[in-house]
Amino acid sequence: MKITTAMAMAAGRGTRMRPLTDDRCKAMVEVCGKTLIDWTLDKFAKAGVERAVVNVHHYADALEAHIRDRTAPRVVISDERETLLETGGGLVKAAPLLGADPVFVANSDSVWIDEGEESELSRLAAAFDPEVMDCLLLLAPLARQLGYGGKGDFLLHEDGRLERRGTRDSAPYAYAGVQVLHPRLLEGEPEEVFSTNRLWDKALQGSRVFGLPMESYWMHVGDPGAREEAETRLGCPS
Repeated sequence: MKITTAMAMAAGRGTRMRPLTDDRCKAMVEVCGKTLIDWTLDKFAKAGVERAVVNVHHYADALEAHIRDRTAPRVVISDERETLLETGGGLVKAAPLLGADPVFVANSDSVWIDEGEESELSRLAAAFDPEVMDCLLLLAPLARQLGYGGKGDFLLHEDGRLERRGTRDSAPYAYAGVQVLHPRLLEGEPEEVFSTNRLWDKALQGSRVFGLPMESYWMHVGDPGAREEAETRLGCPS
């Protein structure tokens, strides 16, 4: 399906990225000379997104000024200056701006170079079936990633449905920070501080959360060390 609206989650304080975030938000940290928010918005544009909602909080004025003049995609601001709502609450606050059709939702600290014939976001859009899915998550195999130090988030069943790791020692896939989400999942949710995990748990009860493994190498740029590793892998000039 064609997805023309997206949301970039860019309001976080980026405490794990300090000292790089002492004078900027995490979305304004650069990897290979390009800010994380531009890495995200460029991926949206490549996938045909026309309108991107960006939430702001930490160093909001500087972030707004940086993206104000973008036209591909056109940017709309969801203002969280007064209260930082986390990922779930941020989506609920932005819901009036997102519309009624499925949208891309992306964390600004997920970086990759598309390696397949189609972009990862185009693959996600093509695989999303609103009849059976409320969420379709992009997944990174633990063997093909850097910057993620966890034990894995999900198991992937043959029909594409996801199951949480739960009490298992490990799971083969990590959430790669990007999903297609149907806004109906936000209906009835209060505008308060909460994680997207609450939305996923609701959808998991109905077996409506699916996953798609990446073809590309995922870089989770969540701290200065991971940023250095990402720049090394990307071959950035020193």
